[in-house]
Amino acid sequence: MHVTRVSVPVATRAPTGATNAYLVSEGDDRLLVDPAARTAELDELVEEGVDHIAVTHTHSDHVGAVADYAQETGAAVWCRRGREREFEAATGIEPDRTFVEGTTIPVGSGVEVLDTPGHARDHVTFVAGDDYLTGDLAVAEGSVVVGAPEGDVRAYLVALRRLHARNPDTLAPGHGPVISDSRATLARLVAHRNAREAKILDAIHAGNETVDAVTDAAYDKDISAVRDLARATVVAHIEKLAAERRVSWDADEERVVPV
Repeated sequence: MHVTRVSVPVATRAPTGATNAYLVSEGDDRLLVDPAARTAELDELVEEGVDHIAVTHTHSDHVGAVADYAQETGAAVWCRRGREREFEAATGIEPDRTFVEGTTIPVGSGVEVLDTPGHARDHVTFVAGDDYLTGDLAVAEGSVVVGAPEGDVRAYLVALRRLHARNPDTLAPGHGPVISDSRATLARLVAHRNAREAKILDAIHAGNETVDAVTDAAYDKDISAVRDLARATVVAHIEKLAAERRVSWDADEERVVPV
């Protein structure tokens, strides 16, 4: 199975300023993943034919050209079962088929679908032979935003550990370069989330009761350019801590106290 990566410039909060689209092919079968926008390079690949189109999740920086390429190629468009309405709202097109954990998209010997939510509720990873197309699950440098209301820190940590146990040779992420040290990267991302949670919990125990106060206390760097993302991350961590009964969280008032 062959995987071709195309970096697509697109409006995104990711530091790369681009989203990776992937064309998976084996024999005469071809799957297009995460066509974020049209580019000459991607157009050229798609001209050779596409049988299936799917996305790792429906954030706007991953779906921009789904409708165009579907209409031009007649490819079957796939989405996460139960998320059809959200998929159509994001892409402007109704899906033809749906997948769940364990579904095999019929490309060559088969592309396996793994549920890897956390960054987004509908986030999946596509396993194409030895290649893991991981969307926004992992990045080679820095970290992934897991922010409320859509982000789920507990689910994200499970997804990271699940892939770590599979020990893939490489990860093909939605942003940035291919990740060759996959287990080390996945372990680093788990450690980062745990360290962020510890700082948030320390801030709460120090008497910070509002989300803004906790955010200010938990970050030891200038976050003015990404404060909305940092704040959303803090809320997602507080929701996890509340589910574990380690804090008491009033979501309406956005106030948190230790238990």
